[in-house]
Amino acid sequence: MPTLDEIKRKKLEELMQNQRSQQSDEQSQIQQQIEQMESVVRQFFTKEALARYGNLKAAHQEKAMQLLVILFQAIQKGQVQGKIEDSLLKKILEQLAPKKKEFKIKRV
Repeated sequence: MPTLDEIKRKKLEELMQNQRSQQSDEQSQIQQQIEQMESVVRQFFTKEALARYGNLKAAHQEKAMQLLVILFQAIQKGQVQGKIEDSLLKKILEQLAPKKKEFKIKRV
């Protein structure tokens, strides 16, 4: 006959296993949504823009995700007509980048 501690431990292990499976399900759903958005947005890229996006994704995944969401929303709203050029991608990336403060040093 199992003791109280064994029952508690077994119940705790079951709860932890359920939580892990829920987290992995959520992560897989998010990954699928990202892949779907990416496949839609990639259709609108020119070769140069696609290369820039690939480089950005490899180096800065967070910025690539921001860019992907912005472009996907614009495509859904019908704001994108034709292909997305590399120059447009540069402009959007410049707007995403935080503005740097300029410092002036005066010698006395």
